[in-house]
Amino acid sequence: MDQTVRAPELESPLGWLNTDRPLRISHELKGQVVVLDFWTYCCINCIHILPDLKYLEAKYADAPLAVIGVHSAKFANESSRQTISSAIHRYEIEHPVIVDDCMKLWQSYGVRSWPTFAVIDPEGYVVAMPAGEGNRDVLESTIGQLLEQHRAKGTLADAPLTLQRDAAVEPASGLAFPGKVLADGECVFISDSNHNRIIVTTLPDSDGHCTLLKIVGSGEVGNDDGSAESATFDHPQGLARMGDRLYVADTENHLIRAVDLNSWSVTTVIGTGEMGNDRAGGAMGVQQAISSPWDLVSEGGTLYIAMAGIHQIWRAEMPIGFARALAGSGRENIVDGPVETAALSQPSGICLHKGNLYFADSEVSAIRGVDLATEQVFTVIGEGLFVFGDEDGAHPKARLQHCLGVTSWHDKLLVADTYNHKVKAVDPQSRSATTLYGTGAPAGRDGARPAFYEPGGLHAAGDTLLVADTNNHRIVYIDLTTHAWSELKIDGLAAPSGSNKNAGDVIEVAEQVVSLGSDTALALNVTLPAGAHLNAEAPWTVRVSTGGNVLSQETGHSGDLPITARVPASAPKMGSAWEVALSIVYCTDGDGALCVPADITWRVPVKAGEQAGLIKLSAAVGAENAAA
Repeated sequence: MDQTVRAPELESPLGWLNTDRPLRISHELKGQVVVLDFWTYCCINCIHILPDLKYLEAKYADAPLAVIGVHSAKFANESSRQTISSAIHRYEIEHPVIVDDCMKLWQSYGVRSWPTFAVIDPEGYVVAMPAGEGNRDVLESTIGQLLEQHRAKGTLADAPLTLQRDAAVEPASGLAFPGKVLADGECVFISDSNHNRIIVTTLPDSDGHCTLLKIVGSGEVGNDDGSAESATFDHPQGLARMGDRLYVADTENHLIRAVDLNSWSVTTVIGTGEMGNDRAGGAMGVQQAISSPWDLVSEGGTLYIAMAGIHQIWRAEMPIGFARALAGSGRENIVDGPVETAALSQPSGICLHKGNLYFADSEVSAIRGVDLATEQVFTVIGEGLFVFGDEDGAHPKARLQHCLGVTSWHDKLLVADTYNHKVKAVDPQSRSATTLYGTGAPAGRDGARPAFYEPGGLHAAGDTLLVADTNNHRIVYIDLTTHAWSELKIDGLAAPSGSNKNAGDVIEVAEQVVSLGSDTALALNVTLPAGAHLNAEAPWTVRVSTGGNVLSQETGHSGDLPITARVPASAPKMGSAWEVALSIVYCTDGDGALCVPADITWRVPVKAGEQAGLIKLSAAVGAENAAA
C-alpha cells in the first residue's frame, strides 16, 4: 500500500455527535486504523452499508480500529445536529459521527458519491477509498492487512479507543420511531419500527383513545416465523391488508411477511432474507430476492411494493407470491415514460387513487404516478435529485423535501413531506401542493394544530387521518374537517420488556386532589446535573395512565423546565393512583458534550375534589431520583 496521501484533519465547526470528545488524526487516532464513512441519512445505499460497519466493528472490537461517520448532508434538513442525532438513534449507529459542515471534509477527501469510505492507516495516511455498496470484503481485508503490518512495524496502538456514546431515550408513548400506519374499518395497524414489531389497536375514539389488541413480534431483531409472541422482524415499515392477512414490508430483512389475523401467526411470503439486486423478478415467493421494501398497498389479489432499495415499484400476485418489477429501470433518477425505461429514485410511500398508482419518490422529492391502464410513469411534483424545498403552489413552483408517505383523500393526495416536517395536500390534476399541518421545523404542536418531526407515513380513512410522526415517537389522529387532533393513546401498550435501560425507580409522592369536572395541570420539574441543560431539539413525552389505561399523552419540544402537561376533563379519571411517565433528553456542555436520556416515573395517589387540580412533581437525574 503506497503511503502518499496524508489524511486531512477531522475538523468541523458543528462538531461531533455520539462521542464524549472530538477525535483528531494527529492525536487521539494516532496508532488506530480508521475507517471514515461518508454518508447522508436519507440515502438508501448509506443505510444498506450500516450492517457491514456493524460487522466490522464487532469483528475488530478488541483491535485498534475506529469507525467514524462523516455526515455530509444532501438535503437542507439533514444539515443540523438535531436531525442527524435523531438519525443516529433511528439507525442505531454505535460509532462517532462528525457533522461535515458545508461538506468541507467531503471536498478535502475528494469524495464524489454516497457512501464512500476512506481507510486511514495508523500513521495517518489514506490507503484506500472504496465507494458504494458491496465493499465489506474489501474493507475487511484492508483492515486485517493494516493491523498485521503496523503491529509488526510497531506503529499500532495497544488497544481501541474508549469512548462514551449518546444513549437513546425510550419514549413514554411505548413506540419507537414508528414508520407507517394503516387503518381499516376494524382496527389500526402500526409498524413500531425500532421496536421491531407490529401494533394492532381498536379504532380510536374522538380523543384518540384506543385499546391494544395484539402485539406481533417479540421485539428482538430477526426473521423468525411463528406465533405473534415468538416471530421476529427487522425494522418493519409498510403495511397492507388483504382479507384476513396483513402484509408487512420487513424492510431491513428484505422480506415481505404475512400476519394471519385469525391465528396471529407470521410467515414469510416473498424474499430470501438477503438483499437482492434483481431488477426484473419473476421468481416465486421465497425464491425471489428483493431489496428494502418500504411501503405496500393492495388491490384485489395484487400487492404493490415500493422497492426503495433498487428504485422500482414491484407487484406480487398473492397469496402465491409471484413477484416481478412493474415500473423503473433500476437507474436512480426522475424520468417519465414507459414503465420499463422510466427512472425512479427511492420510492418510499405508495397508494392507489382513482385508477392510478401514486408513490412518494423520496430522493427526488417528488410525487409520481403509474397509469396502470397505459403502463406509463408520470410526475405530479418534482424535478430532480437536487431540486427540493418547501413551496406551496402549482408546478413548477411547488417543492417538497424527501417525502416518505402518500395516501388518497377524496380528489387529492395527502403527503408526508418528511424533511419539511409537514403534511401537505397535493392535487394531481392541477399539480399543486398546499400545506395543511406543520411548521416547517421539528415540533409537537402548532398552536391548536398538530406539528411533526419527520413524519414517515400516513393513512386517510374517510375524513380522519393517522400520521406516523416518526421522530416524535407517536401516531397523530386528525379530523380533517374540524382539524381537531390528538396523539393516539393506546391503553395497554408498553415498550418491549427489557428495552428501557434508562428507567429509574418509581418515585412515590403524596396524595393529590384532582377535579373530575376540569382539567388537571401537571408541572414536572427535573434537577439536572451541574453543567447540563434540557435538550430542546429532542422530543419530550409525558404519559399519564392508571391500571394500563392512558388518561393523557403529550409530546413537545422545549428547553425550559418545568415541563407542563395536562389531563383533560374529558379523560376518565379512574383509579386510585396515576402513573406519570416523563421521557427527556439532557445534554452536558463543553467539548465533551454528551446527550443523555432520562425516563422518570412518579406514582401519584389521587382523590376527587372540587378545586381545579394542579400537581407539581419533581425529580433529580444524574443521581438518585428524589420526590418533591
